Amino acid sequence: MFGVVNHQGVVAETTAAAVTDDYVPHPHRWRILCVSLVIGFMALLDVSIVNVALPSMSSGLGASEGEIQWVVSGYALTFGLTLVAGGRLGDAYGRRRMMLIGITAFVLSSAAVGFAPTTGTVVLARLVQGASAGLLTPQNSGLIQVLFRGRERAQAFGVFGMTVASAQALGPVIGGLIIAVAGSASGWRWVFWVNIPIGVIGLLGVLLLVPRVLPRKDRPDPRIDVLGALLLGVAVVCLLYPVVSLESDRYLPLVMLVGVPLGLWAFVRWEARVQRLGRPPLLDLRLLQGLPGYVNGLAVGALYFTGYVGFMLVVSLHLQEALGYSALQAGLTMMPFAVGAAVAAPIAGRFVTDLGRVITVAALSVLMLGVLAVAVFVQVAPTDRLWLVILPALLIGGIGSGAVVSPNMALTLAEVPPAMGGAAGAAVQTGQRMGQAIGSALAVSVYGIVGSRLTSEDGVSAALVVEALLLCAALAMAVHAKRQASAA
Repeated sequence: MFGVVNHQGVVAETTAAAVTDDYVPHPHRWRILCVSLVIGFMALLDVSIVNVALPSMSSGLGASEGEIQWVVSGYALTFGLTLVAGGRLGDAYGRRRMMLIGITAFVLSSAAVGFAPTTGTVVLARLVQGASAGLLTPQNSGLIQVLFRGRERAQAFGVFGMTVASAQALGPVIGGLIIAVAGSASGWRWVFWVNIPIGVIGLLGVLLLVPRVLPRKDRPDPRIDVLGALLLGVAVVCLLYPVVSLESDRYLPLVMLVGVPLGLWAFVRWEARVQRLGRPPLLDLRLLQGLPGYVNGLAVGALYFTGYVGFMLVVSLHLQEALGYSALQAGLTMMPFAVGAAVAAPIAGRFVTDLGRVITVAALSVLMLGVLAVAVFVQVAPTDRLWLVILPALLIGGIGSGAVVSPNMALTLAEVPPAMGGAAGAAVQTGQRMGQAIGSALAVSVYGIVGSRLTSEDGVSAALVVEALLLCAALAMAVHAKRQASAA
C-alpha cells in the first residue's frame, strides 16, 4: 500500500519502507497535473454551465422541459457509464493515449452540440460528449496516484478538489456571461463552442508535457474486461434512466430499478470469477473488501453530489423562471458560492493529512447550514432583495462544498495502489455522477410538483430540504468513517 491511515483516521506519510515501487518524483509532475486539470475543468464545467442556458435552449429549439432536461441528465448518464471503463483503459494503455482520444472526441461532440438543428441531435451529441468526459476524467486521479506520494499527493488532490469545485460553481457564471454577450436566441450554442479552444489548448499540453509512458514496474495486464463493463453499465442505466424519466412524467421506466441490484450482483460475481481465473478485472474487488476507507469514501462522495448539485440547479432555475433574472444575473448571484468553494478546496487539501475525516464532517455540516439558510431566506426575504439576503448563505455553502471534495478524494484513495488508481478513482467519480443525475432530477421534480401546487418559493424550499436530508446522509457516512478509522 502506498498510503496508510493511523489510529486517528489521519492520512500518514508514506515511509520509505512502505514504498515498494521505487518511486522517483517526476521532475515535471506539477506541470503535468496542471495540463490534466485544465482538461478536467473543461469536462466538469459542462456539468453545470448548461444550468443557466436551459431557458435559452428551450426557446431556441422549441423543446419541452422534459426534452431539455435530458441535455443535463443525458450527459451525466453517459459520463457515469464510461468512468470505470475509462479508468481501467488508462491503467492498461496509458493516461496520455486516453487523454488524447477523449479530448478529440469531446471537442468534436461539443462542436456538434453547438451546430445541432434539433433537440434530438443536441441530446445525441451530449451523450457522446458525456462518454468522452468519462474517458478523460479518471486520468486526473490516476495521474495523481502515479506522480505523487504522501503529503504531496494530498496537496495535489487539494488542487484537484479546487478544480472540481470551481468548475461546478463557475459554470453558471461563465454560461451567463456567454449568453449575455451572444444573445439569448443562440447564446446557448456558444456555451458549447467555448470548449473548442479550451480543448485545443489541453490537447497541445498533453502532446508537449505528458510522457508517453509513466515509469511503473507493476504495469497491469492490458486486457479489458468487456463483459464486466457491460454488466456495470446495465446497473448504471437501470438506476439513472428511470430517475431522469421522471422529468417527462413517464413512470413506466421505474420498473427498470429492479435491474440495479441484479446488475450489481451479476457484476460482483463476474468480477470475482475474473480474478479467480487470473485475468484483469474491471474493478478489483479487493478495493471494496479490504479497504473500508475506500468504501466509505465512495458513499460520502455519491451522497454529497446528490445533495449539492440539485441545490445549485434549483436555485438557478428559481432565479430565472420565477424571479425573471437573466442568465448573467443568476450566474452572478451564485458567484459567492464559487468564491467560497475555490478558496476552501486547496486549504482543505493542505490540512487533510493532519486532520483526516474531521474536515469532511465539518465541511458537510457547513454546507448543510448554507443550504437550509437559503431555504429559509427564500420564504421570508422580499423578492426584490432576495439576491442580497442569500449572498452570505451561498458563501457559507460554497466554503463547505469546497472543503468536501479534495479531502474525501485524498482519504478515499489513500491506501489504493497506483496500479489501480485509474479504476479506483473512476469508481469514486461514477458514484458522484450517479448522485449528480439523481440529485438534479429529484430536486427539479420536487421543485416542479410543490411549486405548481403552492408557490415557487415553497417549491424551492421543499427541494432544498430534500437536498439537505441527502447531505445529512453523507454527513452520517462521514461520521461513521471517522469512527471506523479511529477504532482501527
